[in-house]
Amino acid sequence: MTISPSQLLHTALLVRDLDRADAFYGQILGLPKIERSLSYPGAWYRIGDGQIHLMVTDAPLPLADHRSNHPKWGRRPHLALAIANLDGAIAQLEASGCPLQMSASGRRALFVQDPDGNVIELTEQSAAAR
Repeated sequence: MTISPSQLLHTALLVRDLDRADAFYGQILGLPKIERSLSYPGAWYRIGDGQIHLMVTDAPLPLADHRSNHPKWGRRPHLALAIANLDGAIAQLEASGCPLQMSASGRRALFVQDPDGNVIELTEQSAAAR
């Protein structure tokens, strides 16, 4: 018997400042916030059929200084999201002051860090590929 997962339900990310993280995920990335019923601080966002769960922590983050690790952000642990318009994403991220790094692979993809250093990959995919 194999476990055979059928769907990714959510990804949980640690953040230190929920307001700052909410501005990134809710406003810059434009993810819709959804209800949550837990007593500890955090926020949930819908992404397709899955979710991103932000959990607030006062403890040091596992990779507290991500910028000192591998210089290519795509070689760090990251969450990958499909988008329709890479050029539009670049303009939005730059206008918001978010540092980004284009994929070294030559694909239509970029990497951006949330305010806590969590790396997010944004990959352009046509509607047919989704």
